Amino acid sequence: MDMNLMDVFRKEAPGVAKAFDGLIQSLIASKGLDEKTKQLIYIAMKAAQGDDTAVRFHVEMAKKLGARKEEVVDAILLTLTVVGVKGVVSCLPGAVKQFEE
Repeated sequence: MDMNLMDVFRKEAPGVAKAFDGLIQSLIASKGLDEKTKQLIYIAMKAAQGDDTAVRFHVEMAKKLGARKEEVVDAILLTLTVVGVKGVVSCLPGAVKQFEE
């Protein structure tokens, strides 16, 4: 599939996608955690789901916010205690590669 999955979402359900985008913006704007920490949490949550595509997206954002490779690796490794090895083996290689490019 050539089309970005979020583009499909926006095309097929524009009202819902707009509401979802608003929710995301509200979460980003909340002040309880700094932006880098939020990205590391997203990385861990998405790794727990084995969602390598989302992990790669959030690693890029985390890097721009100053996240180090070790922080990203730790965020992914923390998922071991919750969901086992699946997220680590499916997401860690791609995340590490992003720091080597």
